[in-house]
Amino acid sequence: MTEGNVLINPASMAKPSGFSHGVLAANTVFLAGQTALDQDMNIVPGGIVEQFTQAFSNVLTTLTEAGGRPEDLVSVTIYLTDVDDYMANGREIGRIWRKMAGTEYPAMAGIGVSRLWQKEALIEVQGIAVIPER
Repeated sequence: MTEGNVLINPASMAKPSGFSHGVLAANTVFLAGQTALDQDMNIVPGGIVEQFTQAFSNVLTTLTEAGGRPEDLVSVTIYLTDVDDYMANGREIGRIWRKMAGTEYPAMAGIGVSRLWQKEALIEVQGIAVIPER
């Protein structure tokens, strides 16, 4: 770890083991991939919409802890175990995004994967943000 980098691990989230939720390097925040884990290390019940809400909330919680805002996101990657399920629920997921992060979208990618770290996880959200001087 380079001197001056700050590890970001919000107390309101599950304690990370073997990783940090985020790293602030200068004014750039590297946000670890977040699944739908709650503070007790359980994947939230429900389907892709509920899991997106929790996973994206985890990303935004880490960003906020680093001093950033949703509009500071410059890149988001979403890993999905079922791309068709995500697409079928796209309108609702988009509504939730706009409620949580507004209508400005960063560069994004959606990538289908065979599975995620927790077997019951359907989605993982990873991001990068650049925090401007305010």
